[in-house]
Amino acid sequence: MSIKLKLIALSLFTVLVVIISPWVDFAAAGSTEIQQMIIHELRIPRVLFAFTAGCGLALCGMVFQAMFRNPLATPFTLGVASGASLGAAISVYAGISFTIFGLSATSLSAFAGALIAISFVYSISRFRFGFSGETLLLTGVAISFFFSSLILFIQYLSNVADSFQIIRWLMGSLTVVGYQELKQLLPFVTLTAVVIIYLSRELNLLMAGDEIATSRGVSVKYVRYALFFVTSLCVGAIVALCGPIGFVGMMVPHICRLIIGEDHRYLIPATMLFGGSFLVICDTLARLVIAPAELPVGVITTLLGGPFFLWLLMRYKSQH
Repeated sequence: MSIKLKLIALSLFTVLVVIISPWVDFAAAGSTEIQQMIIHELRIPRVLFAFTAGCGLALCGMVFQAMFRNPLATPFTLGVASGASLGAAISVYAGISFTIFGLSATSLSAFAGALIAISFVYSISRFRFGFSGETLLLTGVAISFFFSSLILFIQYLSNVADSFQIIRWLMGSLTVVGYQELKQLLPFVTLTAVVIIYLSRELNLLMAGDEIATSRGVSVKYVRYALFFVTSLCVGAIVALCGPIGFVGMMVPHICRLIIGEDHRYLIPATMLFGGSFLVICDTLARLVIAPAELPVGVITTLLGGPFFLWLLMRYKSQH
């Protein structure tokens, strides 16, 4: 099957997932008006929100794997999720409560934490070593562990209610009412997609190595700057609104590479489509597993991602 046919098949699969998911396990009681409200105010916004978040996470993971030529690299590795989680934990522990433009104090604090994490990683990696893939990854891992330890410290100091709220937020959730969160997230994901599509040729060359990319006229340093900041901001926005939903950015791009290939002209749309539909499916499973209650979607992605990570690690090691 040609790549274009694969993309068409993936598009049809995505459309089916988005259309069917709101109606799965739909047994609303009451009048027709109540059922319509549940579909239009709860189910459809949640599916669209999940699809947008999945697109963003998968795209950002694809970019980091291309930049570092490492299938295990994701934006979460660079401490963005840990920084956002620390910001949210501080907000809950301090009892900060306000809303600006529909964003809660927890979401705003999470986004601020993500920006601080980005700044730390960038500044520390530049301080002595220069902007390179290896130092960026190592710095990100160190910052991530440091922020994670601070989160544990805050949880230890918190009372039972605040500690539970922090843990619940750290599991990730796509529970929304209406389209407010979707409107807040969509600009970040759209901007990221536009930049990545524009730099698709540069991503192909970066996969071949910095020397080859430079010889073909690519300003490797500035392309990395642009991709690093736009993807980090996108992940920061997603984590601020959804909480940390792990492994999507690692699993989806790798699966799409196995199906579509390495050419980012085709890999980018495939990753967006499959990333969005994958998170919608995971969220649907989260609603069904212990219905009528529901699991946080981060639990589902982690359960799937753990074994996948081990398989990917063994496969990667066997090739080197």
